[in-house]
Order: sequence, then C-alpha cells, then structure tokens
Amino acid sequence: MVLNERKVSQMAAYFLYKRGGRMSHLKLMKLLYLADRESLRLHGLSMTGDCLVSMPHGPVLSMTLNLMDGDVESRPNGWESLISAKENHELSLKTELQLDALDELSKADTSVLESIWAKFGSMKRWEIRNYTHQHCPEWEDPQGSSRPISFEKLFQSLGRSSDEAKRLADHITEQQHIDELFAAL
Repeated sequence: MVLNERKVSQMAAYFLYKRGGRMSHLKLMKLLYLADRESLRLHGLSMTGDCLVSMPHGPVLSMTLNLMDGDVESRPNGWESLISAKENHELSLKTELQLDALDELSKADTSVLESIWAKFGSMKRWEIRNYTHQHCPEWEDPQGSSRPISFEKLFQSLGRSSDEAKRLADHITEQQHIDELFAAL
C-alpha cells in the first residue's frame, strides 16, 4: 500500500490543532486509526493508504507509527513539515496552523475527522486505547509483537458480509497496485 504521507500529516495536524497544538502520540495514533477505519466504513476507502496492524496497545497505522517514532525519514512537505519530533511521548505542531491550509483533506475527509474528534477528542490516551481494545474486533493481541490486520477482516468487523468484505478488500488491493505503478513513475 502506498502511504499518502502528506495527507496523514495533515490529518495529524488537524487533530493536534483541535487539541491546542500538542497531544500524546498514543492518543493521536488512535484518532488517526479510528478516522481511517471510519472512512473505510463509510466509503470503502482508506484516507491514509497505510497498512493496519495489531500491536500491544491496540490497532495502529503501520507507516504512520514509523513516522511518529522517527524511524523513517519524512518526505518533503510530509510529516516533518507539520509535526515536531516526539518528545516525552507527545507530538506537537511545528507552526501555527490554519485549517484551510490542509489542502489534502476533502470535505468528506474533514467530515470524518470532525466526527472522530467529536466522539473521541475528550478521551484521555488510556481511555481511547482501551476503547480500541474493546470496540475494534479486528484487533487481536499480538502477544508483544505485531500482526497485520487484513482489510477483509476489518470490513467483516464493521458488519459487512463475507462476500462484500472480500469485494471491498479486493478493490483496495487493485487500487494499491495502481498507486504503486504511478508511484514508480
């Protein structure tokens, strides 16, 4: 899958802006995961293009976690253009932000982000972590490691039939191949 780093950084910036510019990286990751999950539920499409993974503290967006942790180098106009390096388990906006500057986010994306913020924004980091353990059945405890979450399993967890979940997951796989072809150009 091809991560849209610029878009995921703008999604993170949106949530950081809503929180006053600074937030626990655990809470931010959960908000981003839940936003991507909600987009998949509503539209059958990932907002981020990231891979979904079960980890000990719940489901995460794999490459986004690597960006948060500074384990991969950010692309120009990507993560590091908006988000400061993690310090004391928190992330913050690098500069003052105007929401209308988040040009990668469509109205549908912003609607998803707003709904996720309205539902989960007031939760503390451990509350939202526990929520994902209890309400995201696609997550399985990886026993200290990590385990991929297939899109088919996610769609089934969201209440789609097995046939529909497979069809939606296949569509995402096809889109991934197209994205990879264009990324190579």
